[in-house]
Amino acid sequence: MSMIHDHLQIDQLLKQSTVRRQLTVPELVETAVRREEGVLTSDGAFRATTGAYTGRSPKDRFIVEEPSVKENVEWGAVNQPITTEIFESLEQKVLQYLSGRNQIFSRRAYAGADSRWRLPVDIINEYAWHQLFAHQLFLRPEEIEGEAEMKPFTIISAPGFKAVPEEDGTRSEAFVIVSFEKRTVLIGGTAYAGEMKKSIFSIMNYLLPEQQVLPMHCSANVSDDGDSALFFGLSGTGKTTLSASDDRQLIGDDEHGWSRDGIFNFEGGCYAKGIGLTQEKEPEIFQAIKFGTVLENVALYEDRSPDYESDFFTENTRAAYPLTYIPSAATPSTAGHPQVILFLTADATGVLPPISRLNRSQAMYHFLSGYTSKLAGTERGITEPTPVFSPCFGAPFLPRDAAVYAEMLGEKMEEHDTDVYLVNTGWTGGAYGVGKRMDLRFTRAMVKAALNGDLAHTSTITDEAFGLKIPASCPDVPPEVLQPRLMWDRVEDYEAAAKVLAAKFHSNFTRFNNVTEDILRGGPVL
Repeated sequence: MSMIHDHLQIDQLLKQSTVRRQLTVPELVETAVRREEGVLTSDGAFRATTGAYTGRSPKDRFIVEEPSVKENVEWGAVNQPITTEIFESLEQKVLQYLSGRNQIFSRRAYAGADSRWRLPVDIINEYAWHQLFAHQLFLRPEEIEGEAEMKPFTIISAPGFKAVPEEDGTRSEAFVIVSFEKRTVLIGGTAYAGEMKKSIFSIMNYLLPEQQVLPMHCSANVSDDGDSALFFGLSGTGKTTLSASDDRQLIGDDEHGWSRDGIFNFEGGCYAKGIGLTQEKEPEIFQAIKFGTVLENVALYEDRSPDYESDFFTENTRAAYPLTYIPSAATPSTAGHPQVILFLTADATGVLPPISRLNRSQAMYHFLSGYTSKLAGTERGITEPTPVFSPCFGAPFLPRDAAVYAEMLGEKMEEHDTDVYLVNTGWTGGAYGVGKRMDLRFTRAMVKAALNGDLAHTSTITDEAFGLKIPASCPDVPPEVLQPRLMWDRVEDYEAAAKVLAAKFHSNFTRFNNVTEDILRGGPVL
């Protein structure tokens, strides 16, 4: 089946009278409520639940093994191959399924605030609330300038269509399949809206390196003086929370590119975690939850006010809203080259310092390591913090070898003399279950000091296990908080835990066969 034939089928589907195109936010909310896809909350947001799939389903994600991409994709557990025949069969079934719905929804959106590297995205949804999610998360036509230079991709999302693994060649009823040659993303069996967003991110991660643009799983903000900063980290490490600050402009909370001219956001919205959300701790996010915002799997009180403390459906509760809902959002969502990079990790062992300054070797080592603890609910089957190493802090979304992205980052850091810090937003005083989560007030103070340059020249204390340079002092942070060993009840327990974690770093790094001695020197000392 040719790509022309595929698009003819899609065009035929979109010509049906049941298709509703480019609906406005009020129209989508009204339609979703009428169809009983969810409910309005007391603050006007739309709340939907997603059933069994409350996070990404990585074991059900595939890339079609096509001639043009076969040699460039890093195949394995992250990028699982699937045949063209399986994809085409499922695509036909999904299109037939959608053609029988009484309504489907379609829109043109975009990924990439810089027109030179902007990807048009045509989105076809079974659910009105998924279309609302797409409207809020991707760039909207009225917000962009210039013509996109890349050919469009199409997302086809049909949560109500469930695959039969024995017949369809999938692992379960759910599937997320990317075809680069047919420029199509096929999603079925899962109602988790984040699959759409992350599929396009993965596509950008494949396409942009060929154009000498580094795609990054990070949030970004910029000062009034134009000093920009990047916050790398997996879901749950604090990218959205720490980058949304009332004294800096938010560029974006999750996905960016770094070109020869600076950084730019891929998205037009934010996908913030809702669990534990309070107005006091995260005022900008809290105030962004209003009419037009999508709340995903958030429990409600009887008066329909959100219960952000509840994990009744999942700990991975989410709020999706446009960047325009953040008063400090930068317009357009672009900035110059970053002066500071922060690697965020939620260390469940309680060993890593809350902040430490990295030299170039350490920066490359920790970027390739991508250590964090995967938090409950972000993926199916994760029920408590689980230590993971995710190269480039984004392995689930990287189609290419991690070395491709690491080399590009190293070159750009060196070219623009960027300062790099490792920030532990996880546990202190002991491991998960014994210690406690790092106080957000202290983390904010440390991040502020790093961005202001206060930590660039302060005296440091060298961590014995990891060789990290810990600032001896930081404004508004008690000195003992800066040193993990002082926060544990028993120093010998801390040292034993540090040795175990250091060994895990070394064991993980054996996956990289061709790294330089300079990068290896950035690792922990056994």
